[in-house]
Amino acid sequence: MAFKADKIWLDGALVDWDKASTHVLSHVVHYGTSAFEGVRCYKTKTGSGVMRLHDHIKRLFDSCKIYRMPVPFTIPQVEEAVLETLRANKLEQAYIRPFVFRGFGELGVNPSKCPVHVSVAAWDWGKYLGPEALEKGVSVCVSSWRRAAPDTFPTMAKVGANYMNSQLIKLEALENGYAEGIALDINGYVSEGSGENIFVVIGGKLYTPPSSSALLPGITRHSVFQIARSLGIEVEQHQLQREALYTADEIFMTGTAAEITPVTMVDKITIGSGVRGPVTKRLQEKFFGITEGNLPDEFGWLTVL
Repeated sequence: MAFKADKIWLDGALVDWDKASTHVLSHVVHYGTSAFEGVRCYKTKTGSGVMRLHDHIKRLFDSCKIYRMPVPFTIPQVEEAVLETLRANKLEQAYIRPFVFRGFGELGVNPSKCPVHVSVAAWDWGKYLGPEALEKGVSVCVSSWRRAAPDTFPTMAKVGANYMNSQLIKLEALENGYAEGIALDINGYVSEGSGENIFVVIGGKLYTPPSSSALLPGITRHSVFQIARSLGIEVEQHQLQREALYTADEIFMTGTAAEITPVTMVDKITIGSGVRGPVTKRLQEKFFGITEGNLPDEFGWLTVL
């Protein structure tokens, strides 16, 4: 398989990768009862650092709370499990997947009699949208699939079942020759990508959809807020019409996997000059400057391994 390491942390112990399994009748298999995070560990000049570890694990616990899924460990215990997993696998840089899920108890929609398990996996993983995407950008489409209405799925929760919608968005985009799809919310405003938040640059100012547009409040999204303000770039959360994508000076997508990836074409309409724009480049330079250890960690993002 493409992604593999030696050990996975499962319910308090390190087990062999191939032995970290669950029953075929587990609740998570049939109903998608899981919460998860994607976290990156970066290799810097002064050692390895896990990006915004506490913020990720806090969001994991919040997702579980929304779905009434009690986690049998504390936040500090799961944070330490992440570090333990990285050390056990001797990973200096990695993508990390903390995962909470309902196991085998009884089959039915009601999950309350199914035990809650916690695992942490980590492996070496490159750039989500390809190594060239960070500079050259990607071509995306507006998806025919919408994000959920606010009284259907809680989009603030990062849970497995919600990502069935993301799969439809991603598959449609790939089958039509695009790298990614952008979903609209129930009211027709821009929401997010299948697994990324979206920003547009207009007149040197950043705009991004608000949480009320059925998006996950991304941690990399918040990191961009911090970087932008430190650089004197204004940021505004604002409902965005679809056509604002076509007329934007720059567009980029953010996420733990995607990091900060420019978008240079939407629905075959060229964005700006068709290459990564200057604002996007400035934000990338500071983001990677910190995560690679070339700039001070002024925001306290990195937990030293």
